[in-house]
Amino acid sequence: MGLPHVSCFPPGRLLPNRPTPGSATLRHPVDRRLAVCFLAALLLFLLPAAASATTTASPAAAAGAAKAKPPKPSPDTLTLVNGDRISGTLLHSVGDTISFHSDILGDLQIKWKDIRELRTNTRMVILGRNTPAHGKLALNLPRGTISVANQLITVHQENGATIAPIPVKNVDYIVDESTLRKQIAGHPGLWAGWNGSLTAGATVIQASQDQYTFNGAVSLARVAPTVTWLNTDNRTLVDFSGSFGKIIQPAYTSDGVYTPASASKESIYHADAERDEYFSPRFYVLAQTVFDHNYSQALDLQQIYGAGIGWTAVKRATEELDLKTTLQYEGQSFLDASAGVDQNLIGSTLDANWAAKLPFHIVFKQQVTWIPAYNNPYAYSAGETNSLTMPFFKRLAFSVGSIDSYLNDPPPEAVPPTKRNSFQFTTGFTYAIKSKY
Repeated sequence: MGLPHVSCFPPGRLLPNRPTPGSATLRHPVDRRLAVCFLAALLLFLLPAAASATTTASPAAAAGAAKAKPPKPSPDTLTLVNGDRISGTLLHSVGDTISFHSDILGDLQIKWKDIRELRTNTRMVILGRNTPAHGKLALNLPRGTISVANQLITVHQENGATIAPIPVKNVDYIVDESTLRKQIAGHPGLWAGWNGSLTAGATVIQASQDQYTFNGAVSLARVAPTVTWLNTDNRTLVDFSGSFGKIIQPAYTSDGVYTPASASKESIYHADAERDEYFSPRFYVLAQTVFDHNYSQALDLQQIYGAGIGWTAVKRATEELDLKTTLQYEGQSFLDASAGVDQNLIGSTLDANWAAKLPFHIVFKQQVTWIPAYNNPYAYSAGETNSLTMPFFKRLAFSVGSIDSYLNDPPPEAVPPTKRNSFQFTTGFTYAIKSKY
């Protein structure tokens, strides 16, 4: 369909008459023509796009109208031993606890011993003592809709094959089939599968002295597969923590003596990254890099690049303990240090990481590290980090922690003299990062 021709200006007149100085500005008929020209140009721009969108969308819309929406599957039903009945979706089962989602009650954690009956309309897979390996989907795993009664699980397979009821106590995990296939065969992308936390805290005091203290931390972990019922294939860890403080003493005069303004500061930063590749369910090789800055110890930068081996000594639903050791290069550079004070070291990191889940979803984490140097036994360092996270609203939590750092070889000529040990006690609010993969 063609558009009418619109003339923006009458023949012989390219521009509207300008008002003479000192005269009132009058609306000229050309103003209306300008508006018409603008609307016409807008139509010329929009109509082809609209026609194209209509042409493209019409077949899809027709197909969508012709194809009826699939009926919503019936909900899973759960009956407790006290007779209460809940409708929703069985998410999964781990050990003696199931996760069940109710649109009204939210996500529920229920012990098997508190369940009288359970029926699902979703195809589930039963995993016993032998956990499948990543990339290998066993064909003989019991799968289908399930019903539970008297602590026995009955699997209703699509092919009609009969499976003897399975005691609940013999089942490690129950997961839906689509999730199992995704986790067995898939790999999360570079930016997917990350879990962790963001923590921030601050203290501001304005009195005779002004004091500012800020602390923050980022802790991220990407574990593949991302579920606990499959053995870990690889893991990537990234951490950063920092604390900065400053005390300002304004200038003042006392008894006729003038004292100029002064300021003192404190800055402690730590960053590390680690990549783990598992060659068995508990053992893995690792590569890591670590950076530390501690102004109070006159440490400008301690940088570590190393590789080693790790062992998951304890792996339970409520706690995990990792032990690691590396062989590494370590460089130490100090603030305003004289010649020969900076170090180039060959050493190791001996590291223990423990995480425990306490009642009320409280999480305690502890890391203890010792870093010896082989070419200079005097230049060793150590550290301990503790954190306690207490959730109070959705993904928000209150956290308290401590960071204890020991450096055995601070520069002796530092002014003022530095202590070998520095201790921080931190508080803040933590936001949990949860992957949807």
